[in-house]
Amino acid sequence: MQTRLETRLTEALPDAKLAPQRLHDAMRYAVLGGGKRVRALLVYAAGEVCEAPLERLDSVTAAVELIHAYSLVHDDLPCMDDDVLRRGKPTCHVQFDEATALLVGDSLQSLAFELLARNEVANSAQRQVDMIATLALAVGSRGMAGGQAIDLASVDKALTLPELEFMHIHKTGALIRAAVQMGALAGTPLSEDVTKGLNQFAKWIGLAFQVIDDVLDKTGNTATLGKTAGKDAEDNKPTYVSIMGLARARDYARELQQQAEAGLSTLGTRGGHLGAIGRYIIEREY
Repeated sequence: MQTRLETRLTEALPDAKLAPQRLHDAMRYAVLGGGKRVRALLVYAAGEVCEAPLERLDSVTAAVELIHAYSLVHDDLPCMDDDVLRRGKPTCHVQFDEATALLVGDSLQSLAFELLARNEVANSAQRQVDMIATLALAVGSRGMAGGQAIDLASVDKALTLPELEFMHIHKTGALIRAAVQMGALAGTPLSEDVTKGLNQFAKWIGLAFQVIDDVLDKTGNTATLGKTAGKDAEDNKPTYVSIMGLARARDYARELQQQAEAGLSTLGTRGGHLGAIGRYIIEREY
């Protein structure tokens, strides 16, 4: 599936030879040839539950990955997290420049919505509109951007666990939830119980993803992570590890994964790939 997605992304992105060449080159640099593609895999796995055609899911996964790449480019900017390494190579603003990186993020976001608008990604126009609205909500002030705003405001502050989770339900969890929801919208309508179970899975696995990110920031090394290890502690950001301690944070990630997997109980064998992705999320090393 990752090879399939890489092909779709390569096709969707403007050719670097097209003007403005520098911007298009930077867009391809930021998106292609790196990343775990977890959000895309969640789209494919949720789409499997509702028997969505793979060709349809290709455009949805590409849109989600473009949004994720845009968020990373902007997060790395000096006015945000000010990082110099991403996916094992210089961040976009280091490789190119800050202005180009800003435009890369803007362009990737608009391209994501163009893919959803121009391609048939659902059984009806209404479900396609619902899919676009789902992604828009996940990206904006009540989702990813809002979470980043809270994150920036939380530097040098001691957050409670509920406050930290509120931040990450938005910053990290929103796009992960949207990936599952969009995959489920791409095929035949699902029962209320199955939809509720998918939403439960997406909510808790999104939080588990962030807990493990915090653990790896503490225990991992820069070469393996592909980004600067220990950056959160250096910037004095509140994390699950700083609040709970390393051992408890690991245990908590497992508890969240188990709560997520419980949401798949109504799916039977159809939830197998979602469950496997959930287990990968908490067992990963980068």
